[in-house]
Amino acid sequence: MLKRYFDLADDVYLPGRWELGHPLDRNGHQLEDPWQFRVGEPAPFKGHVQIPVERSGIHLDFSHAAFSIPVVHVRVASLLAEMAPNDVEIIPVGINGQPDRFCILNATRVVRCIDDKTSEEVRYWKPEDGRPEKTGQYRAVYGMRIDTSKVGDAKLFRTWGWTVALIVSEDIKEALERAGVTGMKFKEVTGPSSISPAERERNQRLIELREQTDAAREAFWRTLGRLDEEAIIPIVVGGSWPARRQVWRIIHRPGGRTLLVTDGLSDFFVDRAEPSVGFGLELALETNEPLQEAEKSWPLLLLERVADEVAEHEQVREKVKTGLMSMEVSGKGMPQSLVTQNGRVGVLLGMEPSVLPRSFTMPSGEVRLVTVKALLPTELAYLLEHGKKGRDELLRRFDREGHGHLSRVRE
Repeated sequence: MLKRYFDLADDVYLPGRWELGHPLDRNGHQLEDPWQFRVGEPAPFKGHVQIPVERSGIHLDFSHAAFSIPVVHVRVASLLAEMAPNDVEIIPVGINGQPDRFCILNATRVVRCIDDKTSEEVRYWKPEDGRPEKTGQYRAVYGMRIDTSKVGDAKLFRTWGWTVALIVSEDIKEALERAGVTGMKFKEVTGPSSISPAERERNQRLIELREQTDAAREAFWRTLGRLDEEAIIPIVVGGSWPARRQVWRIIHRPGGRTLLVTDGLSDFFVDRAEPSVGFGLELALETNEPLQEAEKSWPLLLLERVADEVAEHEQVREKVKTGLMSMEVSGKGMPQSLVTQNGRVGVLLGMEPSVLPRSFTMPSGEVRLVTVKALLPTELAYLLEHGKKGRDELLRRFDREGHGHLSRVRE
């Protein structure tokens, strides 16, 4: 009889639930290594742990604190310690304002059992990714399936190379359900693959295309300055971008300049799964004004809004690839000095700066680098009143004043 195993996760969509924060030591300091509770080995920290409640609500028998640390009610901890004594470490914790006793559930076994062939998609860290300590481990696992012949007697464990997953046996799942434990979500990781061979082949082709285009574009970005590796700009999945993923990058350039770029308008079209340069362009907005947090700044917000318009409208894309055009987008959340009386912000697309290349080469073709320049309300009004002559005069003025394609908020 086939053994069944399940990925045990926190049901984050339960309405009215609490949210737990970063574990603290006895002195109220954040633990230096909170990852120690999810790597599949006994935790080196043995002192008192306190977990704050980030958002109050219904307390759950099973939930994740920060860093996906499993926190369970003491009755759940006792049940698991009894059923899988060789697989778990129970660490008592205090939770602010909670009289009940809770524990960190630390799985202390790691099993190398992910089945690459039957899982929906797996990606590995490679030497060129610049993370030598991770090379050979999983970078992502989707639709996980495990090889039960490699599990042995483990009942609760982390998966080698992808310790994000916490796997439990079917008898533990059933025991937790009988006990009415709240906050759990199970997803089976055994049984037939969730996708067909044809789908698997297509997914593999998409992975190869994504890696190829990402590597080529990143190599180009690095020729323009220092690519920011620390700023976190969430990837938006969906929308009208070619590969249904919206990505932005930040590049620090000489002279205190910051260049923000779209990173996906030249992706392949995911529906076709064939090599291409997508829309054949990427957008670039550069400023020489200081930005405290570029990932939360007005230039990025403006770039996002312009990118939405470009992705949605083919006529806009075709025009900016061959020449200049102006556009207006929402001014909500933008610096007041840029916003017109109608609540809009004007931009000029397609200026050809002397300090940036006009285009770059990808494996599947040429990509136009389209500059985005924010216009002050007076500049936008002048352009709208005088048309092409007004635009040409503005370009001469920008060059004369020395700021060219740079976006700025001051007059």
